[in-house]
Amino acid sequence: MLKPLQPPLIGVDEVLKLPNPAPDARIPYGSDPLQFGDLRLPEAEGPHPVVVIIHGGCWRSQYTIEHIGSFADALTRDGLATWTIEYRRVGDPGGGWPGTFLDVGAAIDHIHRLREEHALDISRVVVAGHSAGGHLALWAGARRKLTDAALRGKDPLALKGVVSLAGVDNLRRAIDEGVCDNMAAELLGGTPEEVPDRYAVTSPIELLPLGVAQHLVSGARDPIVPEAFGRDYCRAAREAGDEAVLTVIPDAGHFELIAPSTAAWRQVKKAIWEIVE
Repeated sequence: MLKPLQPPLIGVDEVLKLPNPAPDARIPYGSDPLQFGDLRLPEAEGPHPVVVIIHGGCWRSQYTIEHIGSFADALTRDGLATWTIEYRRVGDPGGGWPGTFLDVGAAIDHIHRLREEHALDISRVVVAGHSAGGHLALWAGARRKLTDAALRGKDPLALKGVVSLAGVDNLRRAIDEGVCDNMAAELLGGTPEEVPDRYAVTSPIELLPLGVAQHLVSGARDPIVPEAFGRDYCRAAREAGDEAVLTVIPDAGHFELIAPSTAAWRQVKKAIWEIVE
C-alpha cells in the first residue's frame, strides 16, 4: 500500500517573505546599530506579560529580525507584549564570541528600563527563540547562574521560563552532526577541542540544570535541527532536576514553528502561554 503524501514543508525562502508588521516602537538597548529591539504591545491595559523573541538564522549576519515579525505580531494580538531583539551575529563587527551573548543579555535586561513606561509585568517574562535563537533562549535561561561577570550581567532579569523552538541545544553535537554547516564553531571562535571553556558556558546542555521552566518544541520532519536534539536535551534536563517538557509536532519541519498560518502555530502559542501563566 502506498503511503499518503506528506504536505510540503515551508522553506527558508518562504519564511523570509513573511510580512513584518510595524512594531509599536523600535528601541535601542545599546550604542551599536544592531543593538535594538522591536516592542509590540497588546491593546488591553497592562501590566502585560512579556515574551522576548530571539530570531534564528544559524547565528549568521545575513538573517535578520525582519523574518520573525509576523510571529511576534501574532503573539501580541493574542495578548502578550513582545520584545523582539536584534543582536550582532557572525559576520557583524563584534558578533560571535562574546558579543552575540553580551547583546542577548543586555537586550533582555533592558526590560528593566521599559517596564514602567510600557506597563510590562517583569514577573512574567518568557524568552522564546527559534533555531539558533532557541539556543540563545536556553542560554539566557541559565545566565543568572554563570560565574563570568560579563556574561552574567550586573542585574540579570529573572525569567519565568524558556520556550525553545527547534533550538540548537547542544553545540558540540551540532558540530558533530553538521548542523548549520558547523556555524557553532564560527560563533565561538573554535572547535570544542580548541576552546572547550567557551562551550562549557554557552552550550545549554552543559549548563543544566538551568533552574527555570523549559518547553521545547520540535518538528518531526525537521531537516535542519532533528527532533532528537530536543528529545535528548529534555531527558537530560529532567534528569538534572529541571522542569522540562517536549512537544513534537508530527507534520512540522523547521520553519512551520514560526509561521502563524500553520497548524503548528497553535501548539507553539500554547507552549508559551503555559509558561506565562
